[in-house]
Amino acid sequence: MTMPQPVLAFTLGDVAGVGPEITAKALLLHPDLREVCVPVVIGDADALRKGAEVAGLDPATVRVIEDPSQASNDPATIEVVQFGPSLGDVPHGELDARAGDGAYRFVVAACDLAKEGKVAGIVTPPLNKAAMHLGGHKYPGHTELLAEQFGVEDFSLVLSAGDLYFFHLTTHVSMREAIELITPERTTAVLDLAASFVRALGRPDEAIAVAGLNPHAGEDRLFGTEDADILAPAIEAARARGVNAHGPLPGDAVIPAAVRGKWNIVICCYHDQGHAPFKAVYGNDGVNITVGLPVVRVSVDHGTAFDIAGKGIADEESLVLAARRAAALAPGWDEVWRTARGQAEPR
Repeated sequence: MTMPQPVLAFTLGDVAGVGPEITAKALLLHPDLREVCVPVVIGDADALRKGAEVAGLDPATVRVIEDPSQASNDPATIEVVQFGPSLGDVPHGELDARAGDGAYRFVVAACDLAKEGKVAGIVTPPLNKAAMHLGGHKYPGHTELLAEQFGVEDFSLVLSAGDLYFFHLTTHVSMREAIELITPERTTAVLDLAASFVRALGRPDEAIAVAGLNPHAGEDRLFGTEDADILAPAIEAARARGVNAHGPLPGDAVIPAAVRGKWNIVICCYHDQGHAPFKAVYGNDGVNITVGLPVVRVSVDHGTAFDIAGKGIADEESLVLAARRAAALAPGWDEVWRTARGQAEPR
């Protein structure tokens, strides 16, 4: 027997950016996606038709449905559930409160559908944080909004390419705040999330490397005390619980070693420690997974690209990869969630 394809909610992102264009390209130019998932766009039909036109595709392929259960999964159509007023007149490449509010509403609607069991996963094109703030929604980004909607406190943004996963202790905060947020409790929580994730993947003994916060991982407190006083004790305690954790290791050593294949799971301390090298090496070949939610969520690993929005040149490959990864993870995500919550039977 073949398992039915999971229904995936594609939120449209910020309609002033490339979200509508890459969504149209992904769902019309990659018909093989329909073999692994049933994509349903959560957003605005007029903005999506505009994105299809920009991409040189037929806007008539956009079909409005009332509920994900009505999706036909016809590769010649893009099926969208309309939420809110039309955003078809939002200009490309400009901050707009309407677009920011829409991006927020689309994510909330997708979360509600997931809670109702109508979708098995969420795939997110990019939103613009400044526009979302203009729209009255003061979130650092997608990850924090999703965590609030699902009522979870322990979660991690994870960048992934192939079998490589970069977890993060902190993300969209200033460097000063990131250092303050790296506590024993947060380090322990992310170590446990990473451990639950590898258990759910069937690799419970997978080594987990922790990158140091300071240069040379502090070098015996010469360059800062956080590595020795916060990270090291949390790692030691995790090892005592049976987690195959290592570190803290100098960031400039552990991340290149991971790229070369020595480590598959790395915990980074702050946004750019993970994002900068990951994007430099993998570009659009990477995706962003949120671990710690009850439903799989995978995102593109790029922004709204206002500079090229409306020009028809946006690359949809990261969104296609995100959809494929979400489709692959969705059937087993319940185990990721249960292990993250400490509910799974020990292996």
